[in-house]
Amino acid sequence: MGRGKIEIKRIENPTNRQVTFSKRRGGLLKKANELAILCDAQVGVVIFSSTGKMFEYSSPPLSMHQIIDRYQRVTNTRIEDIDNQQQMFYEISWMRNESDKLQASMRQYTGENLSSMTMNDLNQLEQQLEYSVNKVRTTKHQLLNQQLDNLRRKEHIVEVQNNHLCRILSEHQLTMEHQQVAMEHKELETPMLDHFGQFYHDEPSRSLLQLAPQLHAFHLQPAQPNLQEASLPGHGLQLW
Repeated sequence: MGRGKIEIKRIENPTNRQVTFSKRRGGLLKKANELAILCDAQVGVVIFSSTGKMFEYSSPPLSMHQIIDRYQRVTNTRIEDIDNQQQMFYEISWMRNESDKLQASMRQYTGENLSSMTMNDLNQLEQQLEYSVNKVRTTKHQLLNQQLDNLRRKEHIVEVQNNHLCRILSEHQLTMEHQQVAMEHKELETPMLDHFGQFYHDEPSRSLLQLAPQLHAFHLQPAQPNLQEASLPGHGLQLW
């Protein structure tokens, strides 16, 4: 019975991925050696693992440097510094490896790909998740407290403004009441003034003496008897 067809995709399990890399790398180098021997071909293979480690193969008697020089002449390209290129390849591989690790960690934090983890790894993951949850809760509580303080300050400001408006409204109502009382008092005084004005208008020619009642006539006579002497004729005073 033949083997089943294997789907070609990235292996998520790091252990299985490393085992597969070792097997496939050996098979590739073996095929390159067979190709060089059987077909008298010049073969050069460079491999970088996910950890940044480099593997290479060059068909004898040529070295990898000679194969790269021939590649440059054929493709009309020039690699100025092989060491720099190797460093660049190493950095690219390292960054790819770090990216794979981060993606695997993110999947583990979401509860995926946990089958390859040991009990110790699971305990560490659980502690990290609990620590992260506590930090999230602390930050959330701080934010809620800050929002609550802001709402309290706004409430105090609104209360002060409301009290100020109520005081202004009360003063305005008191002023209106005083004005209304003054107007009513003025309305009460106006008819009395009109009455007295009409009274004086009807009798403008009357004098204070005419208004006073005349009860009886009286006579004014001199108290001294010498006023009636003959030497002062015609000077006797008499008021009727």
